[in-house]
Amino acid sequence: QAQFVESGGGLVQAGGSLRLSCTSSGWTFSRIVLGWYRQAPGKQRESVAMISKRDTPTYFDSAKGRFTISRDKADNRLYLELNNLQPEDTAVYYCNKFPPEDSAWGQGTQVTVSS
Repeated sequence: QAQFVESGGGLVQAGGSLRLSCTSSGWTFSRIVLGWYRQAPGKQRESVAMISKRDTPTYFDSAKGRFTISRDKADNRLYLELNNLQPEDTAVYYCNKFPPEDSAWGQGTQVTVSS
């Protein structure tokens, strides 16, 4: 079963920015609804944003106004731009189909925000 591969995480100070990237050899990104998710220590995984087949974005509470989801169909990549990061954004960030496919979870990419 194909999995997603995330990259771009790191350690930033509060107020900083990161750009996360996601790809997979198993799916054609232009044909599926995709989403970004995150899991903070001790918490359940939550949805961050999703993008429709027509590239219409939807943001969940944690992302509104600060994060931007986008897709490069030619390159088969999904992006998440994170701006004005806060310590509570510290988590492992994952991409997957939306709704997610259990067998497709990758390793995620760690985002750590220091105060």
